[in-house]
Amino acid sequence: MPDDPQLEAKLARLHHLTVYGRWLAVGSAWLILAPPALWAMREQITLMREYFTWAALRYGLAFHPWSAIALAFCIGFTASVLVWQSRNILFGLPERERQRLIHQLMAIERQGPKHPLARWFPPE
Repeated sequence: MPDDPQLEAKLARLHHLTVYGRWLAVGSAWLILAPPALWAMREQITLMREYFTWAALRYGLAFHPWSAIALAFCIGFTASVLVWQSRNILFGLPERERQRLIHQLMAIERQGPKHPLARWFPPE
């Protein structure tokens, strides 16, 4: 299949929108989940500021399981997006990811102006 410069430009734009969307989701997770989790642990954090030990951190998380889950989710989500984006930067888009973007682009063009991303991909 010949390389179509317009298709490649649209795929690059869709990939950039995907990257921005993932970082927006990571930022939202940190803004929504992390503050209540840290607030629930405020007494342990105060103690750890004076006498930090890894045992204090471990027991602080052990006695606040919901906080530990929320913080682990935020850290894991951030790490996964970092690894995903680093892989794409270092090795390029895998063929499977490229095919997924092509199918998503076809769905956007098929739906036309009703699709939320249609304004980023005007018809030729």
